[in-house]
Amino acid sequence: MAAKKVLVLHGYAQSATIFSKRLGALRKSCGKDVELVFVDGPHVLSPADLAEAFQTESSSLADLGATEAATETDPALAPRGWWGVDASRTSTPGLEDSILRIRDYLVKDHYEGIFGFSQGAAMAAIMAALLEKPDVFPSVLVDGKAPHPPFTFCIAAAGFRPNSALCDAIFEPSYSTPTLHILGRADTLVVEARTQTLIDLSSNKRVEYHDGGHFVPSKANWRNFLKAYMKDPLGDVPSPTPATASQPTSGAATPVASAL
Repeated sequence: MAAKKVLVLHGYAQSATIFSKRLGALRKSCGKDVELVFVDGPHVLSPADLAEAFQTESSSLADLGATEAATETDPALAPRGWWGVDASRTSTPGLEDSILRIRDYLVKDHYEGIFGFSQGAAMAAIMAALLEKPDVFPSVLVDGKAPHPPFTFCIAAAGFRPNSALCDAIFEPSYSTPTLHILGRADTLVVEARTQTLIDLSSNKRVEYHDGGHFVPSKANWRNFLKAYMKDPLGDVPSPTPATASQPTSGAATPVASAL
């Protein structure tokens, strides 16, 4: 049986390569059952972008938590985003380009689900909801039809609801793709109340907590749970909790909450 393919979307200031490294243990656990396909956000972030987003005078990528991008010249390690962030947090400039980037993947292959972290989790939920009613953003259509059937599942780790008119059109009043929401009890960057804004839009949801902060939990119980969920999202997959705090080795911490 062919592996189930899942699109994976990195967090703000990461890249597909960086996030793939962060999820190395999960990728290994998935083996031949689930293939994780990592996608780059289309927007390469400059030091000025990062400084504005994080509302700091510092433009050092190392200071902003993207160490690989600070120490390497490899374009694959350049910090990227799914939309621009400014102080108002009331718009999502560049989101349309990101939707079209993911559309280009969807028209070429079949994906069982989509999995995102932080800003990538919000992006994953946007795509899950949009495939349910693609007419609200006609540019995503291919020959007048959706580019892909609705996903079987969505996984949103440290996700949140973005604020923009386009997002409102896509999300409201709710979306029905089965969605696993993962929250860190010690996450001070995307706090529970902010993630709740996304959970509230999800009419078919499952919520799981880990004891750590702003990252995708990576201990064996979580790896086994995520693999089992991706293989059978509608099945009776036991919770990975109770669990001790995971170390931040899978998801990358985005330095300041306001940047997400």
